[in-house]
Amino acid sequence: MKRIVTIQDISCIGKCSLTVALPIISAMGIETAIVPTAVLSTHTQFKNFTFRDLSEDIPLIQKHWKEENFKFDGIYTGYLGSIKQIDILKDFFKTFKTNDNFIFIDPVMGDNGKLYVGFSQEFADEMAKLCKMADIIVPNLTEASAMLNMEYKEKYAEEEIKQILIDLSNLGPKKVILTGVSFKENELGVMSYDKDINEFFSYFRERIPVKYHGTGDIFSSTLVGAIVNGNSVEEALKIAVDYVWETINDTYKTNKEDAYGVNFERKIPYLIKRGEKWDVGSVKLG
Repeated sequence: MKRIVTIQDISCIGKCSLTVALPIISAMGIETAIVPTAVLSTHTQFKNFTFRDLSEDIPLIQKHWKEENFKFDGIYTGYLGSIKQIDILKDFFKTFKTNDNFIFIDPVMGDNGKLYVGFSQEFADEMAKLCKMADIIVPNLTEASAMLNMEYKEKYAEEEIKQILIDLSNLGPKKVILTGVSFKENELGVMSYDKDINEFFSYFRERIPVKYHGTGDIFSSTLVGAIVNGNSVEEALKIAVDYVWETINDTYKTNKEDAYGVNFERKIPYLIKRGEKWDVGSVKLG
């Protein structure tokens, strides 16, 4: 059985981070190892949430895993609680990166033009350095703007998005995926760039007029799982966008003001059915 390690926080209430990554990746038939970066009472959309930093535990977990000679097919990072954790992960990557796996970074730190509570431009600058070690990065436009030290805008032309993707690839990763991309009012989706072959790819679905917390984590978890299950990055993007769309649509029809997140649990059968014909033999990054 293939194995992904995902490194991000536990939000005890709220559908994001490890509480979506673990069930989604597991449902895709992949063993899911976890390294919690922090424990929050709720996700950050709620006020007065508690936060416990687990930075001191990560090197201890790493040391034990190295002694046990554990291997991973994918190394997937999400929400990191501090700049210190960025430094810790540089060593974690060096320990567990092999020629047969890949590093996938979702640089979780903001959305809608603003950084989340507790994050700063200094954090974004250090995250940009961490992305140098990645094979794939998946920022949204807010996170991309912060890492590139550029002004965030509500609307972008296609050529602007392509330039952002190229600029992000210059940080180091071979493949860059931008989420929240739109060139038409009624569409929303993603655009990717493969530096090795200098090609772009985009995929869109009908825009649903609502925003929910945690959909980026659902997207990244589905995407990394689909890649590990042998899909090309382009096919994996279609799977991830379609699954996120299904979860948003279901939630919109049943509870438009759901603060906790989307009904991803109700759509896991859709994801499993989508994967019935997946080739689980090899990872396809090329």
